[in-house]
Amino acid sequence: MLNAIESSSTRPYLIRAIFEWCNDNGLTPYVAVQVDNTVQVPREYVKDGQIVLNISYDATGALKLGNDLIEFKARFAGIAREILVPINRVMAIYARENGQGIAFPPLNEAASDTEQTTRFPAPVSRRGDHPPARLVTPDTPGAGLSSDPAGMSPEGPAPRPPEGGGMRPKLKRIK
Repeated sequence: MLNAIESSSTRPYLIRAIFEWCNDNGLTPYVAVQVDNTVQVPREYVKDGQIVLNISYDATGALKLGNDLIEFKARFAGIAREILVPINRVMAIYARENGQGIAFPPLNEAASDTEQTTRFPAPVSRRGDHPPARLVTPDTPGAGLSSDPAGMSPEGPAPRPPEGGGMRPKLKRIK
Protein backbone atom coordinates (compact mmCIF):
# COMPACT_ATOMS: atom_id res chain seq x y z
CA MET A 1 0.00 0.00 0.00
CA LEU A 2 1.30 3.48 -0.90
CA ASN A 3 1.68 6.12 1.75
CA ALA A 4 1.05 9.82 1.16
CA ILE A 5 4.61 10.48 -0.02
CA GLU A 6 4.60 7.54 -2.48
CA SER A 7 1.04 8.02 -3.75
CA SER A 8 0.34 8.40 -7.44
CA SER A 9 -0.18 11.76 -9.09
CA THR A 10 -3.64 13.34 -9.06
CA ARG A 11 -3.05 14.82 -12.54
CA PRO A 12 -4.45 11.87 -14.60
CA TYR A 13 -7.53 11.67 -12.37
CA LEU A 14 -8.21 15.40 -12.68
CA ILE A 15 -7.74 15.21 -16.47
CA ARG A 16 -10.24 12.35 -16.71
CA ALA A 17 -12.69 14.19 -14.44
CA ILE A 18 -12.66 17.38 -16.56
CA PHE A 19 -12.84 15.27 -19.74
CA GLU A 20 -15.92 13.47 -18.38
CA TRP A 21 -17.48 16.77 -17.23
CA CYS A 22 -17.00 18.22 -20.74
CA ASN A 23 -18.67 15.18 -22.32
CA ASP A 24 -21.55 15.20 -19.83
CA ASN A 25 -22.23 18.85 -20.64
CA GLY A 26 -21.84 18.64 -24.43
CA LEU A 27 -18.57 20.61 -24.38
CA THR A 28 -15.35 20.03 -26.34
CA PRO A 29 -12.34 19.03 -24.18
CA TYR A 30 -9.00 20.57 -25.19
CA VAL A 31 -5.60 19.84 -23.65
CA ALA A 32 -2.68 22.27 -23.68
CA VAL A 33 0.58 20.35 -23.89
CA GLN A 34 4.18 21.40 -23.22
CA VAL A 35 6.06 19.66 -26.04
CA ASP A 36 9.44 17.98 -25.60
CA ASN A 37 11.05 14.85 -27.05
CA THR A 38 8.71 12.58 -25.02
CA VAL A 39 5.60 14.00 -26.75
CA GLN A 40 4.57 12.51 -30.10
CA VAL A 41 2.61 15.18 -32.01
CA PRO A 42 2.95 16.72 -35.48
CA ARG A 43 5.83 19.16 -34.89
CA GLU A 44 4.59 21.52 -37.61
CA TYR A 45 1.67 22.47 -35.32
CA VAL A 46 3.85 23.17 -32.25
CA LYS A 47 4.17 26.87 -31.46
CA ASP A 48 6.48 28.21 -28.75
CA GLY A 49 6.98 24.66 -27.45
CA GLN A 50 3.24 24.14 -26.93
CA ILE A 51 0.31 22.56 -28.74
CA VAL A 52 -3.40 22.53 -27.99
CA LEU A 53 -5.26 19.35 -28.92
CA ASN A 54 -8.96 18.63 -29.27
CA ILE A 55 -9.46 15.32 -27.45
CA SER A 56 -13.20 14.97 -28.00
CA TYR A 57 -14.52 11.63 -29.20
CA ASP A 58 -15.52 13.34 -32.47
CA ALA A 59 -11.93 14.47 -33.15
CA THR A 60 -10.08 11.36 -32.00
CA GLY A 61 -10.00 7.63 -32.54
CA ALA A 62 -8.98 4.96 -30.03
CA LEU A 63 -8.69 7.56 -27.23
CA LYS A 64 -7.08 6.24 -24.03
CA LEU A 65 -6.70 8.51 -21.00
CA GLY A 66 -4.29 6.46 -18.90
CA ASN A 67 -2.41 7.24 -15.71
CA ASP A 68 0.86 7.78 -17.59
CA LEU A 69 -0.12 8.59 -21.16
CA ILE A 70 -2.87 10.07 -23.32
CA GLU A 71 -3.02 8.11 -26.58
CA PHE A 72 -5.23 8.63 -29.64
CA LYS A 73 -5.35 8.87 -33.39
CA ALA A 74 -6.31 12.16 -35.06
CA ARG A 75 -6.20 13.83 -38.45
CA PHE A 76 -4.11 16.91 -39.05
CA ALA A 77 -4.81 18.55 -42.42
CA GLY A 78 -6.31 15.24 -43.55
CA ILE A 79 -3.33 13.10 -42.53
CA ALA A 80 -3.92 10.46 -39.83
CA ARG A 81 -1.40 10.66 -36.98
CA GLU A 82 -0.86 8.71 -33.78
CA ILE A 83 -0.61 11.07 -30.81
CA LEU A 84 1.16 10.19 -27.53
CA VAL A 85 1.23 12.68 -24.67
CA PRO A 86 2.78 11.81 -21.30
CA ILE A 87 0.40 12.95 -18.55
CA ASN A 88 3.11 15.08 -16.91
CA ARG A 89 3.35 17.20 -20.11
CA VAL A 90 -0.32 18.28 -19.92
CA MET A 91 -0.44 21.92 -18.80
CA ALA A 92 -4.24 22.27 -18.79
CA ILE A 93 -7.52 20.69 -19.81
CA TYR A 94 -10.50 22.93 -20.50
CA ALA A 95 -13.76 23.25 -22.41
CA ARG A 96 -13.40 25.01 -25.77
CA GLU A 97 -16.80 26.68 -25.50
CA ASN A 98 -16.42 28.40 -22.14
CA GLY A 99 -12.76 28.03 -21.08
CA GLN A 100 -13.65 26.25 -17.83
CA GLY A 101 -11.22 23.56 -16.75
CA ILE A 102 -8.05 23.11 -14.78
CA ALA A 103 -4.43 24.17 -15.25
CA PHE A 104 -1.42 22.48 -13.73
CA PRO A 105 1.81 24.03 -12.44
CA PRO A 106 4.66 24.17 -14.95
CA LEU A 107 7.20 21.37 -14.86
CA ASN A 108 10.70 22.04 -13.61
CA GLU A 109 12.87 21.16 -16.63
CA ALA A 110 15.71 20.14 -14.31
CA ALA A 111 13.50 17.53 -12.63
CA SER A 112 13.93 13.84 -13.34
CA ASP A 113 11.58 11.76 -15.49
CA THR A 114 9.06 11.55 -12.66
CA GLU A 115 6.46 14.25 -12.39
CA GLN A 116 7.32 17.10 -10.10
CA THR A 117 4.48 17.56 -7.65
CA THR A 118 3.91 20.07 -4.94
CA ARG A 119 3.28 18.66 -1.49
CA PHE A 120 1.47 20.75 1.08
CA PRO A 121 1.47 20.21 4.82
CA ALA A 122 -1.81 18.83 6.09
CA PRO A 123 -4.04 20.59 6.81
CA VAL A 124 -3.66 23.56 4.48
CA SER A 125 -5.12 26.37 6.51
CA ARG A 126 -3.57 29.63 5.34
CA ARG A 127 -5.27 31.60 2.57
CA GLY A 128 -1.91 32.17 0.85
CA ASP A 129 -1.37 28.45 0.18
CA HIS A 130 -2.15 27.29 -3.33
CA PRO A 131 -3.19 23.80 -4.45
CA PRO A 132 -1.20 22.17 -7.25
CA ALA A 133 -3.91 23.00 -9.80
CA ARG A 134 -6.29 25.92 -10.29
CA LEU A 135 -9.75 26.15 -11.75
CA VAL A 136 -10.29 28.20 -14.88
CA THR A 137 -13.56 30.05 -15.36
CA PRO A 138 -14.95 31.86 -18.41
CA ASP A 139 -13.99 35.23 -16.95
CA THR A 140 -10.46 34.09 -16.16
CA PRO A 141 -7.95 36.04 -18.27
CA GLY A 142 -6.13 33.66 -20.59
CA ALA A 143 -8.74 30.91 -20.32
CA GLY A 144 -8.31 30.15 -24.03
CA LEU A 145 -4.55 29.44 -23.53
CA SER A 146 -3.79 29.20 -27.28
CA SER A 147 -5.40 28.00 -30.49
CA ASP A 148 -5.43 24.45 -31.78
CA PRO A 149 -3.86 23.31 -35.05
CA ALA A 150 -5.69 23.97 -38.30
CA GLY A 151 -8.30 21.35 -39.05
CA MET A 152 -8.19 19.82 -35.58
CA SER A 153 -11.57 21.05 -34.35
CA PRO A 154 -14.62 19.87 -36.27
CA GLU A 155 -16.75 22.56 -34.60
CA GLY A 156 -14.85 25.51 -36.00
CA PRO A 157 -12.03 27.75 -34.88
CA ALA A 158 -10.47 27.41 -31.46
CA PRO A 159 -10.89 30.05 -28.78
CA ARG A 160 -8.87 33.20 -29.37
CA PRO A 161 -6.12 34.25 -26.97
CA PRO A 162 -7.17 37.04 -24.60
CA GLU A 163 -6.75 40.68 -25.54
CA GLY A 164 -3.56 42.15 -24.20
CA GLY A 165 -1.66 39.08 -25.36
CA GLY A 166 0.90 37.31 -23.28
CA MET A 167 1.80 33.68 -23.68
CA ARG A 168 1.22 32.70 -20.06
CA PRO A 169 -2.42 32.60 -18.94
CA LYS A 170 -3.40 34.16 -15.65
CA LEU A 171 -5.55 31.85 -13.54
CA LYS A 172 -7.44 32.45 -10.35
CA ARG A 173 -8.52 29.99 -7.71
CA ILE A 174 -12.26 29.53 -7.22
CA LYS A 175 -13.45 28.30 -3.84
